[in-house]
Amino acid sequence: MKPITAMLVLAAMICPVAVHGAEISSERLPDAVRAKQLQDLRFGMFICWSFSTFSGQEWTRDASSVNLFQATGCDTDQWCETARDAGMRYILFLTKHHDGFCLWNTKTTAWKVTKSPLGIDVLAKLRLSCDKYGLKLALYFSEGDWTWPGNKNPELKKEQLRELCTEYGPIEFFWMDHAQEDGGLDHKATSDWVEHFQPNCFVGFNHGAPAGRLALRERGTPGPIGDVNATQYNKDGEQKYGGYLVAEFTYPILPEHKGGADWFYSLSKHDNLCIAPEKIFQDYVGAVKHGNIFSLDAGPDYAGRLRAIDVQTLKKVGDMIRQWEKDSAAPATASPAAPAPH
Repeated sequence: MKPITAMLVLAAMICPVAVHGAEISSERLPDAVRAKQLQDLRFGMFICWSFSTFSGQEWTRDASSVNLFQATGCDTDQWCETARDAGMRYILFLTKHHDGFCLWNTKTTAWKVTKSPLGIDVLAKLRLSCDKYGLKLALYFSEGDWTWPGNKNPELKKEQLRELCTEYGPIEFFWMDHAQEDGGLDHKATSDWVEHFQPNCFVGFNHGAPAGRLALRERGTPGPIGDVNATQYNKDGEQKYGGYLVAEFTYPILPEHKGGADWFYSLSKHDNLCIAPEKIFQDYVGAVKHGNIFSLDAGPDYAGRLRAIDVQTLKKVGDMIRQWEKDSAAPATASPAAPAPH
């Protein structure tokens, strides 16, 4: 065992671990059963909130202090209430972007939100809000990390994933971002590592070597598994890999524009830019048709709240979904009081 690994394992044994959320099942469900559970999630909210919210750039390479994260609040209840009202059934949360800033109270680094002026474990707070509003939780994780030499540190990658898998309750799936390579741990090993702690958690990679049970389609569209036209970055996986059981697609609610970010909150001058609710609704219908899950990204602002236009748009989408389900006799949206079992 490498010295750094031994130190992290010893710390995990000595330090008390705060476990948030429901108990994690150690029993692996049959693939067909688990795949159906994920397909039944249908629609969720992707939350991107980090340094890039405050830098006004999609990637923030020049951060020198955690004080760049200048959030004045963190309204996870608003995120979850908006998601529920939109007919969504899960939250996909960005835990760490390429800059390495962790939005949970990790023990692996001081480059984390609990050391920022906000000073709270955002993931822990979000877990509570998800449970309150009957939503499931999934996590985004950047595999490569600019704070690591050559963007690689396989032991720290494993330890960060271990924390996320063991301290925050059941995770529906991991959305692994390969934009900065694999962090020194290949995709098969990464998927196996996550499933060691949560056997029912699906793992997907937006590009790179295909692995796991989830096909990811960044800026993608609805379509059956294997549809290379439904994805921009994972065409080899869709075409050649036979292990996918469910496909997910995602894009931002903020249209592409000049200046500012797309996936994160952009500049205030873009506060009235938003994808039309009709477009979102049609992609929801496509997701249901093909058994996909659809993660719509919305970036909270400096106060940790969703933009007013996002809330208004998503309310309209929720109304459309409920009317469509009523008209088509589609299965009703799961009641928040009785979420589907994990």
